[in-house]
Amino acid sequence: MKLRRLCLLALTITLAACGFTPMYGKLGNGDVAGTLNNIQISNIPDHQGLQLRNNLIDRFYRHGRPADPTYFLDIAPIIVSKTDLDLTKDATATRSQLTVSTVMRFSDKRTGAILLERSFTSSASYDILDSRFTTRVSEDNAEQNALEDLARQIEQQIVLYLHRK
Repeated sequence: MKLRRLCLLALTITLAACGFTPMYGKLGNGDVAGTLNNIQISNIPDHQGLQLRNNLIDRFYRHGRPADPTYFLDIAPIIVSKTDLDLTKDATATRSQLTVSTVMRFSDKRTGAILLERSFTSSASYDILDSRFTTRVSEDNAEQNALEDLARQIEQQIVLYLHRK
């Protein structure tokens, strides 16, 4: 038990010495959650774009939508591609990989200057089954997971930018 406490103390001291700061802690002019709440998210075309925007809204707007946003987040239309994997002898696919990708531009709303521009890609795979309905449900679930991952990546890049600034 004492060894466990000693290891925990050593880890804590090591993290404090390396300059570790929590990603969602305080910024120089406020907290990260407050800054994320001041980002206007543009509309994204298509059904996948609507899902991605809703995921970003859930992540950013914890205190309601911003009345006078400081930043603007523009997301390009989402590109979805499917690749058949695991082919059988009769060339029937039993697994498929779904890849979604987009480009984001994070800018200062007052000056219009682009502060951050990144491209993102996320992949998810699913089984192709005998039942079309079950396969469709699996594909939709894989798409939702990939879009949630894109939202997480976008949020992470913005938070890292805000900490660097």
